[in-house]
Amino acid sequence: MKKMIWVTFRKEGIHKYPAALTDPKLATGDEYDVSFLGHPHRHTFHFKVAIEVFHDDRDIEFIQFQRWILSLYDQGTLQNDFKSCEMMSDDLYAQIKDRYPGRDIEIDVSEDGENGSHAVYNKEK
Repeated sequence: MKKMIWVTFRKEGIHKYPAALTDPKLATGDEYDVSFLGHPHRHTFHFKVAIEVFHDDRDIEFIQFQRWILSLYDQGTLQNDFKSCEMMSDDLYAQIKDRYPGRDIEIDVSEDGENGSHAVYNKEK
């Protein structure tokens, strides 16, 4: 059996998707047009981070784990501006795997809790 703990948090960010302005698959001119994404716009990014634990007595303490992650943003180690949800997930994973090596990690990042990405990072061997 594998056990994981998870934490959630939210961070504000501004991003844009420049290709949306010119890519005909995105700037369609009809009800599927998303060319507006090519301009800077604000989101509240919702994160859910799960990490593998090896025993059931606070192998990683939730609150400490969450506070450490938040400190990465507060200290400027990580930032969300002008990145996709997938990019934010990869950046966060890089920090977590360095601090907690040899663990499976899953990260969800969504725009305003509505649409987003889910990434599964298997432990490096």
